[in-house]
Amino acid sequence: MADDLFKALADPTRRTILDELAEQSGQTLFEICSRLSMKHRLGISRQGVSQHLAVLEAAGLVETRREGRCKFHDLNTAPLRQITERWPAPAPSGPEESPS
Repeated sequence: MADDLFKALADPTRRTILDELAEQSGQTLFEICSRLSMKHRLGISRQGVSQHLAVLEAAGLVETRREGRCKFHDLNTAPLRQITERWPAPAPSGPEESPS
């Protein structure tokens, strides 16, 4: 299990960025900063958001692509499968029988 995945998910600002990318993938740094500022009232600099995105990208949760001068950020949920595969939910059991 990659420690960087848990590190990335541990920070509430990074989880908010992931929420925003889940709602609308393919955002630029400017768009992400604007949404964090206006929608979530987070007073964080562009450099701060960029650093958070770097952590998310290192964990594989965010992928980037360039189109001309613009860099777009997309959510990648594949690394989250590592968590569900490591700790699968137990199979639901029927009502427990009590001894008579």
